[in-house]
Amino acid sequence: MASTEPYESALDGIPGAHPYPRSSRYHDAEIAVHVQDDGTEVRYVKRRLLPPLEHDATEDTFTHVVSSGERADHLGQRYFADPEQWWRIADANPVLDPAELTAEPGQHIAVPVPGVFPGAGHA
Repeated sequence: MASTEPYESALDGIPGAHPYPRSSRYHDAEIAVHVQDDGTEVRYVKRRLLPPLEHDATEDTFTHVVSSGERADHLGQRYFADPEQWWRIADANPVLDPAELTAEPGQHIAVPVPGVFPGAGHA
């Protein structure tokens, strides 16, 4: 089966082609439509569930020791070259509030290997 990634990437530059860019945590989330009493359609993103965590997924993550003053966006920039990618680290731990990731200096947190979906293993 041919990869659709080059085509998906090309669509990223077209406004309205995707409700969310490929780098967004909501890119693959299902879009639903609610019809109001007056017939107006309201589109919304269905709930995004965190991927299941596997305790033995050590080949998909590595450990980062939190330093004083670090923030989740710092970690996103450091490990994914994009501060908005902090959510990948949050999903790997899992936390909902990004401040929880770096609240305690010395805390060990899991960081997914760039390009690898945590818990999916390697092909």
